[in-house]
Amino acid sequence: MKGFLTVAVLCVICATTVEGADGELRRLAQLEDRFVAESLKYDPTLAYMAGLPTRVHDRFADRSPSALAARNAEETAELKVLAVIDPARLPAMSRATYALLKEQLEADLQLRVCHRELWNVDHFYGWVNQFADVADKQPVGTSDLRAQALRRFSSIPRYVDIEIANLRRGLKKGYAAPQSVVRRVIAQLDGLLALSPDESPYFVAGRDSDPAFRVAFTRLIADRIVPALRRYREFLADEYLPRARSGIAVSDLPDGAACYQAYLRYYTTLSRSPKEIYDLGMRTVEANKADVVRIGAKRFGTDDFDKIVATSKARPENHFRSKEELLQYSQAFMVRTKEKTASLIDRPPKQDCVIEPERDFEDQGGVSSHYDPDPDPSNPGIYRIKLGNWQSQTRGEAEVTVVHEVWPGHHLQIALAREIAPDTPVNKLGFNSAYVEGWARYAEGMGEEADIYQTEDAAILRRVWPARGMVVDPGLHALHWTRQQAVEYLVATGRFDEKGAQSQIDRIAVMPGQLTAYDSGGLEIKSLRAEAQAALGPKFDLREFNRTVLEEGIVPLGELRRHVESWINSNK
Repeated sequence: MKGFLTVAVLCVICATTVEGADGELRRLAQLEDRFVAESLKYDPTLAYMAGLPTRVHDRFADRSPSALAARNAEETAELKVLAVIDPARLPAMSRATYALLKEQLEADLQLRVCHRELWNVDHFYGWVNQFADVADKQPVGTSDLRAQALRRFSSIPRYVDIEIANLRRGLKKGYAAPQSVVRRVIAQLDGLLALSPDESPYFVAGRDSDPAFRVAFTRLIADRIVPALRRYREFLADEYLPRARSGIAVSDLPDGAACYQAYLRYYTTLSRSPKEIYDLGMRTVEANKADVVRIGAKRFGTDDFDKIVATSKARPENHFRSKEELLQYSQAFMVRTKEKTASLIDRPPKQDCVIEPERDFEDQGGVSSHYDPDPDPSNPGIYRIKLGNWQSQTRGEAEVTVVHEVWPGHHLQIALAREIAPDTPVNKLGFNSAYVEGWARYAEGMGEEADIYQTEDAAILRRVWPARGMVVDPGLHALHWTRQQAVEYLVATGRFDEKGAQSQIDRIAVMPGQLTAYDSGGLEIKSLRAEAQAALGPKFDLREFNRTVLEEGIVPLGELRRHVESWINSNK
């Protein structure tokens, strides 16, 4: 394998000396094909999330040490191939592809220092959740597809054995997940183990009419999957939890500082230190607090930030009487957001979106509300809303979350990108939180511009949280904050009660750096908009600007800036 990769790299290097710009474009296309093929070879389930064609539906990713080493070697070789391509000689439409490949490969390889497979206990995006998402997309309906589904889900016991072996190796090397996270995963497993086979989120046979297949899958879950889940649960509770770490900082792990820096790069696509992100977050938080004080002084006659937030949160008419009311209110409000979004974009996506409750095991594990895209435009995207915290939620907060997750936030951005962005495999596979969450944060602000919010309190409540993630995330992982210090900081925003703050901290634990991405991206888009307005003056068109931001798809922030500044210059 190594010999083949070396020859491939040398061939590409030699070719650059005899070919021109057409050769650069051809090499990029070949590398793109190779990257996508190898990515799907390693993890065929990526095809479902990206909307890429595949005939392989019979296995999950291989997390064994040998498979991970092979994937690492392949990405290293791909980056060497990319290094000999000159982006300046590529046509403008291909530079986004180059930027996506460069960012993905460099960020992935930097993350190797974290050895995440050695402490991969994750209640948010762990394998327990991912397998449920795969089950939703697993194709059935033919004898071949039924057989592939049985083979894939029959591999769960082996997958569990590999996970346990990896975690044991991690303990020996000084790697461990936080105890609080382990407890959340145990709670998720308890929820799954309490279900009958046909209630399991892994029961893909529920979408197939073949009786024999349903019987076979029922037996598979009862006889193989449930014992594997129970074995994993017993391992976590009896062997792993007593040796898990009490803190949550990734800096507590071997090479922790380098690992956290790699995560910041991975999630933000920027090369900023933890202190730089922290300082920018603090400045932004203070600016947001000043806005809250300005609004609160007019509404409540006080300039006390804490009192303004508390007063806004305490109003009885701003609360829900049941989780059903929270769900119904959000569903009705989504209709309004879709109508009002027309003023912000010249072409809404064709794909619709629905709001559904989180799956029980997600809610039990403390997973927050989130958007699940569907690459098939004939199916709606799904905003999975957390209902377990209905008593602490307000109408204003529910409205801000719908705007963030659906219109004009995640759903609009992701669905529209599939329609207007370059239709390339890498574009479909490419993802980074800074762009995706940055757009959604930017969308929250546009909600006020487009008169989307119905409650007056939304203007206050949407400002109390932004940029706090840029403070608390590096605070915990790099600047030696205690858990209690972080809890108090989050509760002080008024957005979280004690339970919500604890959930947020455990999210920070399993996704180091991710919370810094929201405002890293949102502030960058706001900065680009300010530049465009200053440069174009009365020629500035908001809907055209927004389309420009969206039209390349999910790209690194550096590529987004290059693309938007090119648009500004062409319109001067």
